[in-house]
Order: sequence, then structure tokens, then C-alpha cells
Amino acid sequence: MSRLKITNARRKQRVRLSLRRTASGRPRLSVFRSSKHIYAQIIDDVKGETLASASSLEKTMRASGNTGANIDAAKAVGKLVAERAVKNGVTEVVFDRGSYLYHGRVKALADAAREGGLSF
Repeated sequence: MSRLKITNARRKQRVRLSLRRTASGRPRLSVFRSSKHIYAQIIDDVKGETLASASSLEKTMRASGNTGANIDAAKAVGKLVAERAVKNGVTEVVFDRGSYLYHGRVKALADAAREGGLSF
């Protein structure tokens, strides 16, 4: 494996391990970011199921003209996933940024999710 992949894998493991320690039964808001799109889902690790999800690939997102490669789309995805989570009765989560730094699109998604009603 390349050095970058090893570094990202270690960072992802470190973040996930610290989340398990502090989660105390709360679901996690997991973020995946590609070069073209951004995805978010709320996962209950105890039951092993996804409670809510949203991405920039959805029809409503594409109709509004947002691609996943910018901060505006990340904000829209954050609000959408928060809206769906609150609808399902989830208000408290832990934020799983994966191997990504808390900056740019990841931060915009997190801030929009907070505005949408999630607390973490």
C-alpha cells in the first residue's frame, strides 16, 4: 500500500476507535466524500442498520443544480440528512469524519446538520 493509503487508514481507525469509546449508544453520522459527490448516513452500530441517509446524487439535489463537489451541496446534504434523522426520532449523534480532515465540505456538512436539529 502507498504511504497515503496507510496514513488515511490509520486516521480512520483512530477516529472510529475514539467514537466507539465516547458514543455511549448514540448513532453515528458517517461522512464519505469523493471528488464529485458527498454522502452522509446515520448508522446505529448496536443494531447494525442505517437510520437515515442523504447524498448529492439524489434527484432533489441534482434538480437544484448542486453537484457534490462544492460546499453548497455539502450544506444541502447536511440539512437533508438532519431533517430525515429528526423525522425518524434521532436528535443526538456522534460525528464520524472518517479519514477526512474537519475542513471544507466535511465541516460545512457538519454545521448544516447542526442547524438542521442534530446535536453532536
